[in-house]
Amino acid sequence: MSEKFVSHIGTDESGKGDFFGPLVIAGVLVDEKSAKIFTDLGIKDSKKLSDKKMLVMAAEIKKNAPHSIIAISNGKYNELYANIKNLNKLLAWGHARAIENILNSNTCEYALSDKFGDESLIKNALMKNGQSIRLEQMVRAESDIAVAAASVLARATFVQKMENMENTYGIKFPKGCSGLVKTAATEFIQKFGKQRLHEVCKTHFKTYNEV
Repeated sequence: MSEKFVSHIGTDESGKGDFFGPLVIAGVLVDEKSAKIFTDLGIKDSKKLSDKKMLVMAAEIKKNAPHSIIAISNGKYNELYANIKNLNKLLAWGHARAIENILNSNTCEYALSDKFGDESLIKNALMKNGQSIRLEQMVRAESDIAVAAASVLARATFVQKMENMENTYGIKFPKGCSGLVKTAATEFIQKFGKQRLHEVCKTHFKTYNEV
């Protein structure tokens, strides 16, 4: 680590492109010490890691750094989306909540997130605690250790929530938006009825109307 390492919060999300399962947004505050620990652990963008590895890493992240996880269940997600009607605004709200939660008990002057919309969206969603923080969005921000840690935390939580859903409903919910997803949705409808599909999926997806 260089001596110029600046403690900062990284935020990232998981589940945005998945028809089934929640939207999870995580924030992690990394200082020089935890940055070293996470780098040594091999923490990087969650897309490059296996689910099994991430679950182990997530436990280490929780142990070594202040963090916040916002997991928005499908029921709540669909309700929020119906009100906000804009995914980027909904994401901004979640990223802002994660930053706020960390700032409730920690001081930090800088936060970084992956680029998904206008930076002012997160800024406007921040409450009094977060108003003074310097906020930046960056394309491929997962190259930053704090954002990478947040991405691992978000994905590990998403994977755990999906497993819980599968246990609850006794159905295998595929990730993403493939043809397998439609098959699972059809199975769910046969088992529980169409009116309950909103409990497990994001209803603004095209797939929802297709099934």
